[in-house]
Amino acid sequence: MRLALVQSNPAVGDIGGNAAAVLDAYWAATDAGADLVVTGELMLTGYPPEDLVLKTAFVDASMFALERLAAAIGPVPLVAGFVERLDGHEATDILGEYDHLANAAAVLRDGRIESVYRKQRLPNYGVFDEKRYFHAGDAPVVFDVGGTAVGVTICEDQWTAQGPAAQAVAAGARLLLNLNASPYVMDKRAHREGWARHHATAHGVWFAYVNLVGGQDEVVFDGDSFVMAPSGRVVARGAQFREQLVVVDIPESLDEDAGDWPEPDERLDRVGEAYSALVLATRDYARKNGFRTAILGSSGGIDSALVATLAVDALGAEHVTTVAMPSPYSSTGSLTDADQLARNLDVRHLVLPIEGGMKALHELLDEPFAGTEPGVAEENLQSRLRGNVLMALSNKFGHLLLSTGNKSEYAVGYATLYGDMAGGFAPIKDVSKTLVYELCRWRNTVEDTPRIPEAILRKEPSAELRPGQRDTDSLPPYVEVLDPILEAYVERDRSIDEVVAEGHDRTTVEKVARLVDRAEYKRRQAAPGPKITPKAFGKDRRLPITQAWSG
Repeated sequence: MRLALVQSNPAVGDIGGNAAAVLDAYWAATDAGADLVVTGELMLTGYPPEDLVLKTAFVDASMFALERLAAAIGPVPLVAGFVERLDGHEATDILGEYDHLANAAAVLRDGRIESVYRKQRLPNYGVFDEKRYFHAGDAPVVFDVGGTAVGVTICEDQWTAQGPAAQAVAAGARLLLNLNASPYVMDKRAHREGWARHHATAHGVWFAYVNLVGGQDEVVFDGDSFVMAPSGRVVARGAQFREQLVVVDIPESLDEDAGDWPEPDERLDRVGEAYSALVLATRDYARKNGFRTAILGSSGGIDSALVATLAVDALGAEHVTTVAMPSPYSSTGSLTDADQLARNLDVRHLVLPIEGGMKALHELLDEPFAGTEPGVAEENLQSRLRGNVLMALSNKFGHLLLSTGNKSEYAVGYATLYGDMAGGFAPIKDVSKTLVYELCRWRNTVEDTPRIPEAILRKEPSAELRPGQRDTDSLPPYVEVLDPILEAYVERDRSIDEVVAEGHDRTTVEKVARLVDRAEYKRRQAAPGPKITPKAFGKDRRLPITQAWSG
């Protein structure tokens, strides 16, 4: 059997465009001699469609697109993901009824819908809300391709020892298909392949995993599709972070030793994967939302340097503008570093001093602020003034404003609402300060001439909102103390006692926990940014703003 995996980048809601892309891939696959063609999960609608599926017209369009697609399919079967309307309705709201829906995959052959598989395990954690929208299936679907029985599963169906995969094997399947919309998370590949290996070796079957690719709001799909033999050996892989038609010959004997396997693309290392995910997420957020250009504040610091470099790799240097907005507290080194970065990246660079604006704001507030000591309010005026300048440029010229705050800062509230948090997309929102440095150093190894100046990498972090300011005036050191505490408290949901038991100072842990909890209201108002860790801020971590739990 010649199997073709369609690793595509759908746009949520572009049902007609997605269906056309599937058909183009189908014809390319059949021209290459494919006997079976498979797409990713919910390929026709894009994933996740969220509350779009509550719109009757949207589901109508999904069903209509599937019917039209089926009519175009010949004797080579296509397995395609779509939103299915089931018979009957279920009342879910006092205002009326919503469609009874399934996350489904259709087997299309000879101009018709031959059978439909409905996803059985509906994830309802992290970024997933499938139980809000879909009803679980309960039966396997197995169909014949040239004498080989092929079973269908969808994404979460494989993340269990028995369940849907075992059902399909019991029904005779020798090849298991797994259609995925599996978001990228660092170090996730081993878990995916671990479950696939369990099913392949436990049941003595072939396993084909096909994933979407591309950015969608807060998630990014990495592709990385693969075919696994019954021994647990991966015999073919799709590309990472780009579209590809993966064509694999599975021997008629189903013996892996009889196969002539294609050489896979070279795999990225852990940091390279994260960098590529951020680039793809930024590119697709801009492209799918109609932006051709981006703008960001360039302080001469490490975070803005990384975001500028990501933006150039995502959109091209000619589409990126950086803006330095020095105040009386900005160091000469920061200005020269920001200028050197712009030269290295070959981007347009503006220098717009804000001292005049600061004086105007201080005069405006002179009377209400009279008799008080200068403090955080005065410092934040600088950040908010810079935010206003950047938003004005964004509005005037249609640039996407990229926020430059990292996860460590967002975690403890070391960011200014309507200031440095202003923006339409936050590329490093889920990137700790520690990882920021790793990503910058990795990117500097990609080309002979480093993009990010060494002076920026060596510089001690500072917001430069007052004379001699350093981040460590307010926060523990990032790499040695703060980021390990945040990883435990935020990503692993450890209690204060548990974090202390891991070897951290109690007073420091309690301080960090208070900062994290008190900053929830800020994070709720932050721009979206791509998830690359097991638990990102946003839909992945949903805590009340108003709450009294301090444990």
